[in-house]
Amino acid sequence: MYAVVEIQGSQFKVSKNQKLYVNRLEGKEGTKVSFDNVLLVDDGKVKIGMPNVSGAVVEAKIVSHQKDDKVIVFKKKRRKGYKVKNGHRQLLTELLIEKISQKKSTPVKTREEKPKVAAKPKAATKPKAATKPKAATDK
Repeated sequence: MYAVVEIQGSQFKVSKNQKLYVNRLEGKEGTKVSFDNVLLVDDGKVKIGMPNVSGAVVEAKIVSHQKDDKVIVFKKKRRKGYKVKNGHRQLLTELLIEKISQKKSTPVKTREEKPKVAAKPKAATKPKAATKPKAATDK
């Protein structure tokens, strides 16, 4: 069983007992968090939300808060004496997915086809007046 869940604007495919690194979340290590913005659930039958699967929840536990590897940003313009070196370490949270659950009593929303409306007949238009051919005049 797996699910596609949106966490802080990013979509992740998760399954039970999976470790996942996401942008830093509020909360202490060991606390449990739940995400109800589930876009897809597959438990033998694929259920796609419009936009979310109703009643589906992904529960996770915060394992640790960490920093990602350092990324070096180096800018240089040749023959100008311009050099700038910056570093960045992204703040991450390690999650352990504990449970993917959904209510079985709620039916999945499906798109209903709208009945097609017959085309309206066009209003009768007046026939265009016949144009007289130009008389050839010789001078």
